[in-house]
Amino acid sequence: MRHKRTGDTLTFILEGELDHSLADEIRGELDALLTDRSIKRLILDLEKLSFMDSSGIGVVLGRYNLLAKRKGTVAVRNPSNRVDRIFRMSGIYQIIEKMQ
Repeated sequence: MRHKRTGDTLTFILEGELDHSLADEIRGELDALLTDRSIKRLILDLEKLSFMDSSGIGVVLGRYNLLAKRKGTVAVRNPSNRVDRIFRMSGIYQIIEKMQ
């Protein structure tokens, strides 16, 4: 997991799998970074994410709720076809942006 900060935007790059065995670790790392209240936008770069289950949806929704409280936003970029399908089926694109 890597990240970079540009202004009020944090880009978090996920690689490999996001399942129940890694969700707590990723959630913890994201939450630690998001303690900086000047971050208003989170972009999750999923280009190298090969698998995600419902635990991953929970991680994304939790960070959306956190940022929504401070009038911030969450977006995903480069989801694989498999991950994109999970997002579409869950309806998550109704509240987060899918970037091209």
